Amino acid sequence: MNTDVLVVGAGPTGLALGIDLVRRGVDALVVEKADRLFPGSRGKGIQPRTMEVFDDLGVLDAILAVGGEYPVGMVWQDGERVGEHRMFDPAEATDDSPYSTPWMVPQWRTQEVLYARLEELGGRVSFGREAVGFEQDADGVTVRFAVGADVRARYVVAADGGRSVVRRGLGIGMTGGTVDPNPVLVADVRISGLDRDNWHVFPPRGEGDGFLAICPLAGTEDFQLVAQFPEGAPVDLSLEGIRKVAAARSHLAPEDITEVRWASDFRPRAALADRFASGRVFLAGDAAHVHSPAGGQGLNTSVQDAYNLGWKLGAVLRGGAPASLLDTYEEERRPIAAHMLGISTGVHRGEVRRGKATVQLGLGYPESSLTEETRAEAGPVRAGDRAPDARVGDVRLFDAFRGPHWTLLALGVEAPEVPVRVVPGPAHEKYGTGLFLIRPDGYVGWAGGSTVGVGVGIGEYLARFSA
Repeated sequence: MNTDVLVVGAGPTGLALGIDLVRRGVDALVVEKADRLFPGSRGKGIQPRTMEVFDDLGVLDAILAVGGEYPVGMVWQDGERVGEHRMFDPAEATDDSPYSTPWMVPQWRTQEVLYARLEELGGRVSFGREAVGFEQDADGVTVRFAVGADVRARYVVAADGGRSVVRRGLGIGMTGGTVDPNPVLVADVRISGLDRDNWHVFPPRGEGDGFLAICPLAGTEDFQLVAQFPEGAPVDLSLEGIRKVAAARSHLAPEDITEVRWASDFRPRAALADRFASGRVFLAGDAAHVHSPAGGQGLNTSVQDAYNLGWKLGAVLRGGAPASLLDTYEEERRPIAAHMLGISTGVHRGEVRRGKATVQLGLGYPESSLTEETRAEAGPVRAGDRAPDARVGDVRLFDAFRGPHWTLLALGVEAPEVPVRVVPGPAHEKYGTGLFLIRPDGYVGWAGGSTVGVGVGIGEYLARFSA
């Protein structure tokens, strides 16, 4: 084998997975067909649950340093400010959810942060490596490239986007379609004469026009410009074309757009892969689900795919867990992706508000085959739930969870002898009383009132994940 895991695609999904694998001692190679990281701002919203993931992966401080809060929307009409528009329902940080609102970081900068962390851990990205085909057998996968030698891996993860070559090679279809037939222009631009204190919104001036929104990108001198066009209309990505649409829909003069740093156009769509795995090949991120950008769910759901798959690959390759553990990746992540596709489509169509539904803190795996709730009467936190932050004595739980390990909370009951990190303490108002075995990805895998409980005991449960 050339590597344990080959990750195809160096976007946020592939880089996050690379970090998680390398910190678990897994030999992982990330390949990217382009000669550099993606240069645009496209996925600019980091949701609170992803911030918790980034905390665990060791990149949160860097993400906080290069980003900022979303500004208040300012609605313009005929060159006048006519009212504010709140993009998100307000939420206060709490002891159990220290990150309560999205954090704005342009996607290119998020990728820079993840790439630097991957290199810090000894991981690597091979650029200019376009995967063109592969063959898999009982022992591994051989991937062929447009240029350069083949790579042999025990497992392959396709993180190569909505037009995934790997997914197509597997013959896995996607179910879904267009969310909105109107094409959308998105561009990173430099603008003079527009303040950076607001997200500037210019409603359509007449029938047949589309909206224009211009948002200052935190931590940069750029603005993200988004413009909608009528169905079938051409979208001009040139400086002149972008100047023309901005001048037609706002009070800006053409020359106020001084530079276009990146531009793209798309038709909002939602689609879900029919399967997330085939043999030794897995789909993650946009290769598995494509979202409308409304609500900022695509990048976040994708990073959490990587977070779910990373610890399972590590357990199989380094911990002696059976390969059947990897079957739970699709079992757990595909329903979540389907749910979040509904949310992002609802936000796009104005049916769902950005807020509690979009921060992803309420997601969990209560129906997973990895979830064991052994208490007849469970408390406020159940097996399958996200493990909330809290203070137990002098210990902050997110500090105790951080790292590629399992953690056992023994709250108000005796702590058993188990081969994982143990945090003992009294009964807690958030968790209640009991034993809570926290998975490496921050969800409660097993919960009970004692080591035996009703059903699978804690020792039997842990034996599933090690030799």
